[in-house]
Amino acid sequence: MGVGNMLARNSSKSALPGTCAVRYYPAMSVAGKRVGTRHGVVRKTQGAGQDDMEQQTATAPGSVELFCRDAGRGAAPVLILHGLFGASANLGAVARHLQAHDGQGYRTLSCDLRNHGRSPHVAHMDYASTSADVLGALDRHGIERCAVLGHSMGGKVAMQLALDHPDRVAALMVADIAPVVYASDRHQAVFSALQSVPLADIEDRREADAALAEHLSDPGVRQFLLASLYQRQGAFRWRFNLDALYANRENLSLAPSGEQPYAGPVLFIKGANSDYIGPDSGTAIKALFPAARLHVVRDADHWLHAEKPRAFNAVVSRFVERFYPA
Repeated sequence: MGVGNMLARNSSKSALPGTCAVRYYPAMSVAGKRVGTRHGVVRKTQGAGQDDMEQQTATAPGSVELFCRDAGRGAAPVLILHGLFGASANLGAVARHLQAHDGQGYRTLSCDLRNHGRSPHVAHMDYASTSADVLGALDRHGIERCAVLGHSMGGKVAMQLALDHPDRVAALMVADIAPVVYASDRHQAVFSALQSVPLADIEDRREADAALAEHLSDPGVRQFLLASLYQRQGAFRWRFNLDALYANRENLSLAPSGEQPYAGPVLFIKGANSDYIGPDSGTAIKALFPAARLHVVRDADHWLHAEKPRAFNAVVSRFVERFYPA
């Protein structure tokens, strides 16, 4: 059954507030191929943080050591990966929800991907190298196998990790992204807005917001971006590496790829109002993830985890309960 047909079949009855009824489809016939909080214990954070050392720079591909938040008392680990311009804290709500799940809960490892947050800034970025970074983080934290949740760009990294190292991924959850090629100028308005901010001249966040507003009318998007603005030694900086992200925007628009499909359980979570997963995404999903299931979160756009946190968290919980119990 195609994605378009699946979406059409989603019931108006809602099993969870703000969602379409949960349905586990046996397979998608849907173009393309081919990880103490309030609820747990923080073991440690690891990685080459920007605030602790000079930023790492490199011009050739190679793995880097990521900054990660390792939390929760559970024995079953869940790796959590953020999207473009984000950081590990972006999916903090679902991480805390998983840590508190049914008593002992899950252990969560939330990582800042390269060129984001407190992880190193490097010149090169693609999904192969970023997947290698994540694999290194799993090794350093002693995680042999885990469930993986990724949103947007982080979803593509999660897919690449599952395709590259299926033995390390017990179950995969992909939030509002598909394994397809997107237009490389899809985020041009955001890049233009960020490039317009005169970091050397602004005195506070209000001035940065005013500069962004010249290009971005949505205050929610601006606040999301401003969460990565920080001040050090009297100067404002972005926690993400804007120059590298812009230079590698074509790489980041590409689809994950693999010689063999990932046969494990996969859940794609789509925002009903988002166009990131469309009717033409199904063939690519089916080719790479033959056991994929689809869930649509009603009245949600691309940032569904922030727009509908209760619904999003419930969908994630139900999937891990079934395929990756704590």
